[in-house]
Amino acid sequence: MKVPVIKTLVETQNLEALVAAEEAILEEQTPEITVEGADEGEQLTHVMAAIWILNHMQDHNTDFKTALREYTKKVRVSIS
Repeated sequence: MKVPVIKTLVETQNLEALVAAEEAILEEQTPEITVEGADEGEQLTHVMAAIWILNHMQDHNTDFKTALREYTKKVRVSIS
């Protein structure tokens, strides 16, 4: 997971484009937007994180840094 890639996706893509990219990757197709990542798994991680962060920003009226902090907390809990 590369935070700069997630940040770029959040800043340059809307939720609809990210969801379409997520679906394309899951169906082993090439997404219409550029998603950096070493492989499809990393690309999917970046897209899913961007979707979660955008939703969190909208639902809680927060900025990117706050939403990113909440996302990384969630990831840490899930892997511990």
